[in-house]
Amino acid sequence: MKPRTLRRASELVAAGLVPPERRGEIERVVRRFAVAVTPHVAGLIEGASDPIGRQFLPDAAELRTAPEERADPIGDDRFAPLKGIVHRYPDRVLLKPLLVCPVYCRFCFRRETVGKGGALTARELAAAFGYIRRRPAIWEVIVSGGDPFLLSPRRLKTIVRELAAMPHVQVIRFHTRVPVVEPRRVTTALVAALAADKAVYVAIHANHPRELTVAARSACARLAKAGIPLLGQTVLLKGVNDDAATLEALFRALVAMRVKPYYLHHADLARGTGHFRTTLAEGRALIRALRGRVSGLCQPTYVLDLPGGHGKVPVGPCYARTHDTETWEIEDPAGVCHRYP
Repeated sequence: MKPRTLRRASELVAAGLVPPERRGEIERVVRRFAVAVTPHVAGLIEGASDPIGRQFLPDAAELRTAPEERADPIGDDRFAPLKGIVHRYPDRVLLKPLLVCPVYCRFCFRRETVGKGGALTARELAAAFGYIRRRPAIWEVIVSGGDPFLLSPRRLKTIVRELAAMPHVQVIRFHTRVPVVEPRRVTTALVAALAADKAVYVAIHANHPRELTVAARSACARLAKAGIPLLGQTVLLKGVNDDAATLEALFRALVAMRVKPYYLHHADLARGTGHFRTTLAEGRALIRALRGRVSGLCQPTYVLDLPGGHGKVPVGPCYARTHDTETWEIEDPAGVCHRYP
């Protein structure tokens, strides 16, 4: 029998991913938040507390909500003029053609909505395209969700064709976890569906070097060989990648795969995710530890998505400070300060 994606507590227990005595707590989490573990990911999990298991196996800690946590932590709803569209920045718009993912990360900032709906209807998608078409200030469309790479190649091709036909849209960017968690879906047909005369980028979400399996590397290679620039997105997660050696190994591996680390996200204030969040001070220290230790190609921008929909801001360390109008102090990678006029 072909392996199936695991979605129920009983399936996770039967697969040996969680012990039987935890079945009750897992069932409570499943009732509140979507769960999915692909066979590919299940094969990487060495236990509930290992870096892969921690990302994808449900935990009772998800049922605890801290006062500062929110159902909509980055304020998507505030900037959603119609279904499938989030328009926070003047020149960029988010298009969400579906709210389904191959796996459900336990720290997801959209965990209240993903897994609870399907794809946009033909009418809803046409309305979303119409919204973008009528706004010439939109220069870039970010296709997210859910995970757009779960759409058939035919539907992906339709999205690319519609967006590429709009003169003002110059960049189409797809955000996906598929190449890492279900690499078999990155077929020749899927890659061909992304072809366009406009710039098409693919941003790949990976948090730990063990996710970059032979199959994942092959999936990314198929995209890169088609001339598609690849970006890497990573979430800083306690117990997963909150040490300099792990981040260094991840970013080096991504760059070697022709994936440019783009953002290191500070974990959002999504409900039930407090056990994943580091402090900002810890994140800044990690970024500082990488400076001078790895190539600039390996260094993403450390960002925080402000609650309430106020946008992403860089929150990494600063290496320049001034005490007067004529002299600066510049800190080098070794931590030594130098005066600069």
